[in-house]
Amino acid sequence: MSVQFGLWNLSREPVGAERLAHTRAALSKYECDGAAEYAETDIQLLYLPLCVTPESATEKQPFVTASGQVLLWDGCLDNRQELIGALRGELRDDLADVAIVATALERWGLAALPKVIGDWALAVWNRQDRSVLLAKDFLGTKSLYYSFGETALAWSTLIDPLLPRSNQSIRLQEEYLAGWFSHFPATHLTPFTGIHSVPPASYVLFRNGRATVKQYWDFDPAKRISYRDDREYEEHFRTVFGESVRRRLRSARPVLAELSGGMDSSSIVCMADALMTRGFSETPRLDTLSCFDSAEPNWNERPFFELVELRRGRAGHHVAVDFRRYWHPLFDPQVFAATPGSGKNLNDTVDYEPVFRSGGYRVLLQGIGGDEVLGGVPTPLPELADLLVRARGQVFLHQLIRWALASRTPALHLLGGTLRQFFPDSESVKLSWLHREFANRHAMALSGYPCRFHVLGALPSFQANLTSLETLRRHISAFGVSPGMRVERRFPYLDRELLEFVFAIPRNQLVRPHQRRSLMRRSLQGIVPDDILNRRRKAFIARGPLASLRAALPQLIEDAQNMTLSRLGIVDAGAFHEFLKRAAETGGLSIIPALRTLLVEAWLRNLVRSKGSLAETVKDARDSHVSRDGELRLQSFFS
Repeated sequence: MSVQFGLWNLSREPVGAERLAHTRAALSKYECDGAAEYAETDIQLLYLPLCVTPESATEKQPFVTASGQVLLWDGCLDNRQELIGALRGELRDDLADVAIVATALERWGLAALPKVIGDWALAVWNRQDRSVLLAKDFLGTKSLYYSFGETALAWSTLIDPLLPRSNQSIRLQEEYLAGWFSHFPATHLTPFTGIHSVPPASYVLFRNGRATVKQYWDFDPAKRISYRDDREYEEHFRTVFGESVRRRLRSARPVLAELSGGMDSSSIVCMADALMTRGFSETPRLDTLSCFDSAEPNWNERPFFELVELRRGRAGHHVAVDFRRYWHPLFDPQVFAATPGSGKNLNDTVDYEPVFRSGGYRVLLQGIGGDEVLGGVPTPLPELADLLVRARGQVFLHQLIRWALASRTPALHLLGGTLRQFFPDSESVKLSWLHREFANRHAMALSGYPCRFHVLGALPSFQANLTSLETLRRHISAFGVSPGMRVERRFPYLDRELLEFVFAIPRNQLVRPHQRRSLMRRSLQGIVPDDILNRRRKAFIARGPLASLRAALPQLIEDAQNMTLSRLGIVDAGAFHEFLKRAAETGGLSIIPALRTLLVEAWLRNLVRSKGSLAETVKDARDSHVSRDGELRLQSFFS
């Protein structure tokens, strides 16, 4: 991910040399392929490129248009050829992504944003009307943060340079922390009050001292795709999935793909190989990264990822899983982590950095989203709800019985489950170690911002698709950036055009009784090995985390006696200590929320260690406790 930063003094005062020196120092550790700047009296732009695509090596940023607009672009444009064709009369010789996007903005203005397809974050300084535009793609793959006050606007793809420098208070956003304990924070939030994130598929326009936030694109609930038989759906899926993978192979360097042995990652790798064999790829090579633990009988994926390697004719990188890392989500004490997800994967048991360094990879393909959008969880409820709201009673009864027989569930239970999707659920996630006041204040965040079906408007299955997508957006936005993890994550299952297709076809194409992922399995026959297409869901890890918990329990209990989260009035350390003991003894409790709690605790300690004293932080937070807008006040971090 390239790094961009902008600072605009709204009062037209010159940008201070001291502030610029502080910013350059904060960003220097992220420099990979040089740095560039643009300056006027009251505005300063910095750009640190990470060259990934073939065109990015000669790209000039900040990019200045003929009308004087200045662009900072971090991204990969998927529909290059389409835009080049539409703008051919206006494009100069420069066909870098940023030049194409700049020309689109010159012609269409804000109406260009829905036409820009890919993974991207964009900032535009307009001299003529003295405005700044910040925007992100529909998924929110790239981070873009901003801080807007009475005297200045600052924005960056990193939080670090937006934080106060010295002798100023910082407030933690409680709702953001609550999101981390359960289903990840909302996409517009950051850990710090006063620093915001540009939401996916939205822009923020700063003009005349005001900020306007607007969603510029969304899926069309009226779009329907209907074919005569299954083969046409299968052909269409192969086309859009193949195009999604091809787009994400656009790299001047070898691409690395996660290969777990499951259907999602295996399908990406096998489709990529098919495309590369036919010459439809811009990367010189695709390598794979697989994790294994031969000591875990319920989670040994080696036989499955080796099937793909056998088909490819070569092995990939193999990395052993170390379950002890589950319980030690520590951050490098020498590196400031702006978010709990900075440089880490939640529950990560693998160290990827040596593999990234060894191959010089700058693109990582991940299978995130396959389960959620292609029927990995074979629930009939969205389909049954569609039939209900469309008053197709006879078909509803027929499908209800079919699903009841297939799932060995009483039909009345399925009927009740379908009806409950239309009524609000007042219950939030119950974590025994959270203080009740905190849990009550943030019940929605702790529950993952639940949504229920509406009778009017879009079909329930479409509503369910948008809810799943929003959950995935929160997951992706939780990824942080660290100097040691300068790599673009790309998600073939979350391509915009692929999702438009999946959201528009009948639900029974995706999931059928006894046919989980029906469309995907049918479509990829002959491309993915049959043993992978026909396997059951991957077994969950069983013994490794439990054994590591028991081994780490004494240290965890000791750490729990002095938790920063406890001193902030969020966690009851005694209750958390008891939960860890019960989990180690019985093995029957969900440990994911406990892992998240430990991750947030480790992040807070890194924050205090990097920016201030623990005693001052805890004291000031407890003195003011929670402000009216639900924030935790942390004083003197930068003293």
